[in-house]
Amino acid sequence: MPVPTETDLGVRRLLAAAGQAPSIHNTQPWRFRITPNAVELLADPDRRLRTTDPRGRSLHVSCGAALFNLRLAVRVAGYRPLSWPLPDPQTDPRLLAVVHMPYAGPPTPLEQELYANIGKRRTNREPFDDRRVPSWVLADLRIAASREGANLVLLGGRGSADLLDYVAMAEGELAGDHDYLAELRAWTMRGKHRDGLPGYVLGPRPAGDSAAVRDFGTHPARPDARFERHPQIAVLTTSGDRPVDWLRAGQALQRVLLLASAHGVSASFLNQPLDLRDMRHRVDPHHRRGHPQMIIRFGYGPCVPRAPRRPPVELRTGRGLRPWPRGLPARRCGGRDRLRRGVRPQVVRLVAGQEN
Repeated sequence: MPVPTETDLGVRRLLAAAGQAPSIHNTQPWRFRITPNAVELLADPDRRLRTTDPRGRSLHVSCGAALFNLRLAVRVAGYRPLSWPLPDPQTDPRLLAVVHMPYAGPPTPLEQELYANIGKRRTNREPFDDRRVPSWVLADLRIAASREGANLVLLGGRGSADLLDYVAMAEGELAGDHDYLAELRAWTMRGKHRDGLPGYVLGPRPAGDSAAVRDFGTHPARPDARFERHPQIAVLTTSGDRPVDWLRAGQALQRVLLLASAHGVSASFLNQPLDLRDMRHRVDPHHRRGHPQMIIRFGYGPCVPRAPRRPPVELRTGRGLRPWPRGLPARRCGGRDRLRRGVRPQVVRLVAGQEN
């Protein structure tokens, strides 16, 4: 069996799988460089959200999700993905990971099932049913996150309600930030595009004061709808808050989402408090459950269309990208290097709720 990087078809399959990962506002901020025995994952600085994501955290989480899909595609091809994260952070911070692929034999049934759900997974911003996701499914999702070195904290009813209040407060503050709104409009547009979020994937506006979905601003075609009364919320955390932890969070996120899809469970994101934290250069205090990286809403929703994706040919690069933008550090992203002012309570208490 030839190594996937030795044939055009093998390369297309790898890049097609990697390119279907979720990303912030569907920016798809990744590129791939193919070598005879490896694939290099590079960040695309032209697709970084300079206002929403000044640290590059969301960019790294997005690329981490693409890295997991790439690893999975390598494994289904019969090879073992040996990934090396951030191999040269000082010289080339764009190079986020290198994946080597020695032969390993057939994939397991679980690996095949996860791979089959790459094309089925959707971010579902529609109202969910009021039926609850069973505890055994949530336990499976927690185990999936732990396999990638992250922690999925499942909030109870009181913790979810408190967190939704913080999401609503963050949404209100973001709505007054003109730079944020301009960036949001740039990636939520009408018409046919290969990236960004078209109107047909935004879902309805929440009726009343519900905060169960992100408000993407003024889109006339979006109707109002009432969402589930008691959303099931989880927070994905990591022990650290550096680029390597963000990559780990993205891989854990994608493993969780693919397994949720296999169970028929829908998911969407409520990351407004995390976006606001990054935009205001605030830090999280130390917490035994780690640093929040993603806020996820789980439930049972209707079938929804997929956001557009760039074709594999656009994801491949054989040359260096432009220099890493100023203001996005390669290494210095830990809590000690952040300004210690204005810590908001919504981030302090993100993981303080009871577990299910």
